[in-house]
Order: sequence, then C-alpha cells, then structure tokens
Amino acid sequence: MEQVKRIDPATAHQKTESGEALLVCAYDNDQKCRELHLKGSINLTELQSKLATIPKDKEIIFYCK
Repeated sequence: MEQVKRIDPATAHQKTESGEALLVCAYDNDQKCRELHLKGSINLTELQSKLATIPKDKEIIFYCK
C-alpha cells in the first residue's frame, strides 16, 4: 500500500485554488464536516456522488483537524 503523502496548508491551498486538486473533509460525519469546513472543500458524501465525473488524474487532498 502506498504511503500517505502529507503536504503543508499553503501547498494545499494553492493546489485547490488553481483547480489542480480537490479538497475533501476526511470525516464521515456531516455535522463534523460543517463545523470544520474549509473554503472550497466538499465532504465525503459529495465526493462519492462525484466520483464518476472526477478525472482519474485529479489530485484529491483529504484534511482533518
């Protein structure tokens, strides 16, 4: 299994703002995602509903606090 690559918040912000990556809240609890929402992010439920339309080469950045 591949190691999880960690990136700093500034890099994550740059990648999501430029459209290079998709920012996803890693919690499966919608209430917790609403509490910890970051601008431009989606939750796991939204990610699952969009999986078929997300390009295979699109980077997905998961976050948790």
